[in-house]
Amino acid sequence: MKKISLFFFSIMFLCCTLSAQIVDTIEVFSPKMGRNIKNVVVLPEGYDKSDRTKKYPVLYLLHGYGGSYNTWVSYTKKSLPQDASKWNVIMVCPDGQNSWYWDSPIDPKFQFETYVSSELVKEIDKSYNTVSSPKGRAVTGFSMGGHGGLWLGINHPDVFGACGSMSGGVDIRPFPNSWDMPKRLGKYKDNVDVWNKYTVINILDKIEPNSLSIIIDCGVNDFFFQVNEELHKEMLYRNISHEYVTRPGAHTHDYWNNALDYQLLFFSKFFDQK
Repeated sequence: MKKISLFFFSIMFLCCTLSAQIVDTIEVFSPKMGRNIKNVVVLPEGYDKSDRTKKYPVLYLLHGYGGSYNTWVSYTKKSLPQDASKWNVIMVCPDGQNSWYWDSPIDPKFQFETYVSSELVKEIDKSYNTVSSPKGRAVTGFSMGGHGGLWLGINHPDVFGACGSMSGGVDIRPFPNSWDMPKRLGKYKDNVDVWNKYTVINILDKIEPNSLSIIIDCGVNDFFFQVNEELHKEMLYRNISHEYVTRPGAHTHDYWNNALDYQLLFFSKFFDQK
């Protein structure tokens, strides 16, 4: 009987704990793709939808290859609700569906650059009390999502004022047969110009001076470490302001859990700028 009572007490405690967290799962229709996409929205404690005078900055968190809209909150960083409250920020985790957050030039069902940077942002600004300007928006992610964070930030500084990457695939060309990229861009050997165009390290010329706050983080044991080193060197050569963090660590969720703590501090300082 004691075991049964303890079991039910544990279940009730867990339910109460979960219900105290302000986490929404929403579907947003993409006109460009003609389908609904799921997203997790994490709201800070004290958020009151009826109080339209209080506006919150928004951090868009992108998952990696093989992940989904709930990867961040259910696996990589289970403390996201507490972190949202600590930093007083809304967090949005879209489903990237192995898209690399591109508008695929060959697959009309994978137009995730437009989805995240336009369709989703507009829906979030309409549905929640947000700071609806680049000063109140940042985007980052890990692995495929690290590529996506920089890709979206650099290509859309009118939407995101800050962007980041954790263990990001910031140069895709050394990995021509990996992670569904040929399905989005075509085979590398037949589409070299496309692959050159769709990799982060080749779009740095789009960054206007002092237009974007950037943070890049990669573990020294990560298989993406070398391409991140090359990106950092190229940004230094071009005198592009950015934070670059390297620490012991590999391509793991434990690393990204820790890395996000540093990036939340970085983005909080950006949001607090007058």
